[in-house]
Amino acid sequence: MAALRMLRLDLHIHTVLSPCAEVEMIPPLIVRRAQEVGLELIAITDHHAAENVEAVQRAAIGSGLTVLPGMEVQTREEAHILCLFDTLEQVGRWQEIVYESLPRAKNRPEMLGPQFVVDETGEFVRENERLLLASTALTTEAVVAQVRDLGGLAIASHVDRPSFSLLGNLGFVPPGLALAGLEISARGNVDQLYGQHPGLESWPLIRSSDAHCLADMQAWTTATLKEPTLAELGLALRGSQGRSIALVA
Repeated sequence: MAALRMLRLDLHIHTVLSPCAEVEMIPPLIVRRAQEVGLELIAITDHHAAENVEAVQRAAIGSGLTVLPGMEVQTREEAHILCLFDTLEQVGRWQEIVYESLPRAKNRPEMLGPQFVVDETGEFVRENERLLLASTALTTEAVVAQVRDLGGLAIASHVDRPSFSLLGNLGFVPPGLALAGLEISARGNVDQLYGQHPGLESWPLIRSSDAHCLADMQAWTTATLKEPTLAELGLALRGSQGRSIALVA
């Protein structure tokens, strides 16, 4: 039986596929930065697309870094949700669902920024022409439920922010919403969050970088796991079987 060990993680990282990300956010540089700051588990979570996940996974081969497939989705209510998966097949199916729920419009790179699909070396493959910076037609409840149905975990993004967050847009966590946890911004104040929203103390909390440039990436959260898998992460978020999650001070 594998022993429990503490891993440093960052579960909210964008690549050049996100129009708001810097051009430096390419696979080899993301992997190198992760190694520099001691990260051992990351998730690639571009806006409404997962087409660069495999490239980052390939770039990480032999590095000791585990890369989870993921996506950041903007719900109908304009709340951002991190959607994390184990496999490329799962996130590929989720991408199909999300694409069907997006407006039938093209990106305007001159205004919003380009959306680059790249290979593991960072070389240009093609440009994603969909409008990715938009709300989907999916409700928050639908996003969380469908991610769970696909075997994934849903975590509410940067809940301490006044916009594009579950608490900022709805003001509360809907009763019965099957989130795996809540995310606070890299420099968000936990005590202030709890003071403004009594009752949140019962929710598992992670801190992530929401990295749009390499300097953003940091080890903001640790997890005590047997191995860097989604199942183990789920146990840690539940505080089950000796697994645990902790924020880095």
